[in-house]
Amino acid sequence: MKPWRFAIIWFAVLLLAVQTAEAHVTVNPNETFQGAHEVFTVRVPNEKEASTVRVEVHFPEQISISRVQPLAGWSYEFTKNAEGDNTGIVWSAEGDGFRDGEFGEFRIQGRVADDAKEIVWKAYQTYSDGSVVEWTGDAGSDQPASVTKVAPGGGHNASDHHAVSHQAQSNWVQSSAALISWLALVLAIVSIAVVSRRRASKL
Repeated sequence: MKPWRFAIIWFAVLLLAVQTAEAHVTVNPNETFQGAHEVFTVRVPNEKEASTVRVEVHFPEQISISRVQPLAGWSYEFTKNAEGDNTGIVWSAEGDGFRDGEFGEFRIQGRVADDAKEIVWKAYQTYSDGSVVEWTGDAGSDQPASVTKVAPGGGHNASDHHAVSHQAQSNWVQSSAALISWLALVLAIVSIAVVSRRRASKL
């Protein structure tokens, strides 16, 4: 394979890997503390030409959700058990929802259980064409559930701590994505230069 073709393929693969890593339904922060009163953000990217019109998230036993932040253009309804506890939430679009190339963020607030080790968020994304993507799989699967790790104690200081941690992680992800793109670009330029020099030497 010619060097310049290899560089183009490598660049495309790297970009696809970065985009795929950002395409899943995720819940932030990805780390908190036992007993913390936490605000969680459910980020939902649209991955199809059809619009996202419904998002359902189940609450595991390790978290007790009591509040939700309204989002313009969307209505919500809690699902409850026989005791009246919130067991999940369903957001429904009042209009077109999230279209191709868009994403949305939903915010909920609650308390992390004192004995929690991790919070596994099972989410269900419904598109306008009737298809449903179940984000319930294990880590590494095509449709993984988002997981929030829970550290022991320190719940009352959790908000300040995870805000700094989450910001650092976000900066790291953005820097990594940018670095990958720049490396791919450099490889492409080097490969093109090598090909040009070889052609010049043959003349």
